[in-house]
Amino acid sequence: MSTLATPTTWTFEAFTAAVGDAVWAPSIHNSQPWRFRWTSDGVYILLDERRRLAVCDADGRMARMSCGAAAYNLRLGLAVSGLPARHRFVSGSALLYLWPAQPRPPTPMERRLHWQISRRHTNRGPFADTPVGPGLPQQLADAARREGGWLDFVAGERALTTLAELIRIADAELRANAAYEAELRAWTICANHAVEGIGPYACGSAPHPAEIMTRRDYGGPGREVTRDLSRHPLVAVLGVLGEGPDDAIRVGMALQCVLLTAADLGLATAMYSQPIEVPATRERIRRAIDRIHDPHLVLRFGYAPTTCYTNRRPVTDVIDA
Repeated sequence: MSTLATPTTWTFEAFTAAVGDAVWAPSIHNSQPWRFRWTSDGVYILLDERRRLAVCDADGRMARMSCGAAAYNLRLGLAVSGLPARHRFVSGSALLYLWPAQPRPPTPMERRLHWQISRRHTNRGPFADTPVGPGLPQQLADAARREGGWLDFVAGERALTTLAELIRIADAELRANAAYEAELRAWTICANHAVEGIGPYACGSAPHPAEIMTRRDYGGPGREVTRDLSRHPLVAVLGVLGEGPDDAIRVGMALQCVLLTAADLGLATAMYSQPIEVPATRERIRRAIDRIHDPHLVLRFGYAPTTCYTNRRPVTDVIDA
């Protein structure tokens, strides 16, 4: 039996180290809509409303997902230090409250996933024509399930074609909105050294109509190869059982577990939120995959070279005094 006693709190140093992991979570346009507050008893994770995107995330769904992903990283950072956390959803200005659990050594999986936190990045370029091994999709689905999520893989050429068309329709509808375009450009004209947004090195090449999956146009340069190199892409839809505000946070936790698991398996991941941002296409995807609750994100897995990472704000900028 362990002789370790349950701590009453984490030290401020342990908290700031874990926040250093949390900030590497993904967020739409690298907007980083999170804040962290340390107290004598635990940690609060808050949504920074000033960083919620008013046009493409009007209901705050994507921002709460991002905070959930950051919470997963925070939990993982604390776990590998031997001081894991429990958490619960809260009301008011905060989203989550975390408090110390019984100290224990980190598991091998926690160590592996933690290693990937600052190495994982979103693939905004082409994928190689290399099939994903047959056992890997199940491992990704298991990762989502560990955090209460579901990951439905798109099987068959017809289903993939239908989903790709929905992404294309949603992307075109969004781009027809001048306010959406202005918001997108505001977050993608950042210099490469900026600590937020998506700079030129990280934006990837310009999308092309011949690609299977329509990527968001971050203003990148064109490329000579305009077709999709991967003939059999591995594509999945992510969600949870529920549609409330807390459920979006749960999706973020499941998403980050999936992303880190994919990185640990040597896979690159691309994310497509355009069809989720348009209610009509979101509903069509829900019906196509025969789920009761809304999907939250479309993911593509495969093999791709490492591209430039997006930067993050300093830890001191995201901690509430």
